[in-house]
Amino acid sequence: MKDEIKDTKSFLQELSEQLYIYISKISPTGFEWIFHIIVKMAMLFGIFMVLDLIFKIIINYVFRFFHNEEKFPVVKSVYQSRITNSVAHFVALAIIGSIHESIFVGALEKTTIFIHRSVNLGLVLILAGMLYRSLTGFRYYFTIKQDYYKVMAINAISETVKILGIFIFSIVSICVVFGIKGTTIVGSLGAITAVLVLVFRDTILGFITGIHVATSKSLKVGDWIGIPKYNIEGNILDINLLTTKITNFDKTISSIPTYDLLTTEIKNLQVMSESNTRRIKKSIFFNINSFKFLNVEEIEKLKEINLIEQYLNEKTSEINLEKEKIEHNDKIINGRQLTNIGVFRHYAQKYLENDPEIAKESPIMVRQLEITTQGLPMEVYCFANDSKWEKFEQIQADIFDHLLVASKEFDLQIMQIGLPK
Repeated sequence: MKDEIKDTKSFLQELSEQLYIYISKISPTGFEWIFHIIVKMAMLFGIFMVLDLIFKIIINYVFRFFHNEEKFPVVKSVYQSRITNSVAHFVALAIIGSIHESIFVGALEKTTIFIHRSVNLGLVLILAGMLYRSLTGFRYYFTIKQDYYKVMAINAISETVKILGIFIFSIVSICVVFGIKGTTIVGSLGAITAVLVLVFRDTILGFITGIHVATSKSLKVGDWIGIPKYNIEGNILDINLLTTKITNFDKTISSIPTYDLLTTEIKNLQVMSESNTRRIKKSIFFNINSFKFLNVEEIEKLKEINLIEQYLNEKTSEINLEKEKIEHNDKIINGRQLTNIGVFRHYAQKYLENDPEIAKESPIMVRQLEITTQGLPMEVYCFANDSKWEKFEQIQADIFDHLLVASKEFDLQIMQIGLPK
């Protein structure tokens, strides 16, 4: 094995010497180093690709024996997050960095510095990618373990870690490329930090916000958003370093500081537009004094309403069977009874379920809220199947127009605030 490695090394050295002689003859005077760098980089890249492919095949073959995520969650997480690919890249490039000087014996020495720094820069970038994939690996691991609280924690800190990582690896990359000591850059940055913060506060905050928005993918140009703090609702027109412009639905344009996207509550309503649904959440207040038990005559009259006929038949049958076992069943208060407010609630539920303009795959609910001084609120909760503002308002108005008038059939009174005389 050692003899084969020596033979390969000798072959590469002989090839590089021949290329050095050939390039020196054909290249213009003074530009030999450029041609040498191109040839060296091409040869090293070819060797790197071969080594990288070999290491990937070996690693992937080994990881096939650990495919069971229940038995080997750590190994499975490492494989899914592709940390193994980064390891293969790193090892292959490290080998290139250790052998390139011995391969190109006799070539121009000043090209060696360029290649050495290029290799080191590549190692730094691969290491940065490996650490970034490690976050994904942790996320995969806790997902396999179904520890979703830790998944949320990782999601919360990952953006900060990414920004900090970009800053640190940018400094390291500059040091590697220009051969500068890291302490020199850090010291210089420390001396001007106070001035930068005071002068470029909004710019720095806008830059950080821009990175956060781009990496988190929580907002983008064109999204329909609402900002309760400023009473703004519209589509994002532009996000730049200092200001974010929003086109309101009244055709006006609002501008807010970009860093407010991090510190202010923002409702992203784009999902409603993409799913073409929009939530209806609105209540009707009923006078409690109008609530009552329904007698037989009233129930028979309400059975003429198609939407609740089956419901009333089933309920009256159940109640009658129960009353046979109850003493003093002539008293309406004894045992279960149908009430006008309860039957109306069921009617409203059925009405929504049969409305073709209500999204059937989304929740549909009619519920009672806590009693207030204005009466008992009955809330309608559902989703219209059209998110356009004009159509949505029409659908919502049609529903409540019908329910407000239909409540009279159940002898229910709607609460309203009287105007002063």
